[in-house]
Amino acid sequence: MKLDVLKLDGSKAGSVELDDAIFGVAPRADILHRVVRYQLAKRRAGTHDTQNRGEVSRTHSKFGKQKGSGGARHGSRNAPIFRGGGVAHGPHPRSHAHSLNKKVRALGMKMALSAKAAEGSLIILDQATLDAPKTKVLLENFGKLGLTNALVIGGAQVDTNFQLAARNVPNVDVLPAAGLNVYDVLRRHKLVLSRDAIEAISARFASKGEAA
Repeated sequence: MKLDVLKLDGSKAGSVELDDAIFGVAPRADILHRVVRYQLAKRRAGTHDTQNRGEVSRTHSKFGKQKGSGGARHGSRNAPIFRGGGVAHGPHPRSHAHSLNKKVRALGMKMALSAKAAEGSLIILDQATLDAPKTKVLLENFGKLGLTNALVIGGAQVDTNFQLAARNVPNVDVLPAAGLNVYDVLRRHKLVLSRDAIEAISARFASKGEAA
């Protein structure tokens, strides 16, 4: 697959050949769903907590007579059936992460990249750099490229001026090549890859056992 390489001002800067083994894979909704679910589950804090009947601050003494009240025989007010008592079967801190095979994660990443390429939502940028951290200048360049909702992937390190200028732009994310992930690729309308990002992605999948 061959795509034109563009500069920030929209002019052409040559072309690049993309590996069909990475950018030409037929997408499968079930694989993408599994990878996105894996990512979102992994990022959950899991700090939700409720107090059970042994943790609530209430008396543990028997509050009524065993007989003669005409009601049930209770031992303390911290039981879940009472107002202010403990919670039965409530959530407690835990990890929501689950395992997913490396091959499935890598396949999901390839499918996400391929989906963007197939629908014409992939833009190859010569360099994701700016001379000064000016949001106005970056927005003008984005207008020439037709970008309003995009994920921009730089090289090993994102240009500081570019990152500072982009952080005030809504619906635009800027990540280094190592931060490329399926969820962020799918949630943005356009995917912008620099030349350095293309090389990093190729090296990433060339490494044995490397996953998304």
